[in-house]
Amino acid sequence: MDNYINLVKLCVGAEQVEDLIAWQRTARAKGPDGLPRHVTRMWPRQSAALVAGGSLYWVFKGVILARQKVLRLDEVAGADGIMRCGIVLSPEVTRTQAAARRPFQGWRYLRPEDAPPDLPSGRDTEDPLPPALNRALAEIGVL
Repeated sequence: MDNYINLVKLCVGAEQVEDLIAWQRTARAKGPDGLPRHVTRMWPRQSAALVAGGSLYWVFKGVILARQKVLRLDEVAGADGIMRCGIVLSPEVTRTQAAARRPFQGWRYLRPEDAPPDLPSGRDTEDPLPPALNRALAEIGVL
């Protein structure tokens, strides 16, 4: 059994993986070290397992399509003075096989054995499918 855990999170405001990549190139999405990070209210209880090899799997329009390796968790002070969790991510976005996910709030844990596999080499450069088609194919297990 693997000794790490992953997170799965909705990529709010993004239609496709390219939107996430474009956002993470902006200064607002980066921490002081220049690495992309996602700031969330809650600190993962399984933080040690998460940083021991886990990834953050991104859901676009109801389908997991990409992941990023979690490098570490940083404390981040919000403008309101409340401490939050900054999930520091690898700048490399890895595309995965499509996997349908129902809507949820926040993030959820994702066991390694339940995570969709990465796309084979070369497939990540193909033109993306329209979101509705990607979702339909993932629901029937074709992708």
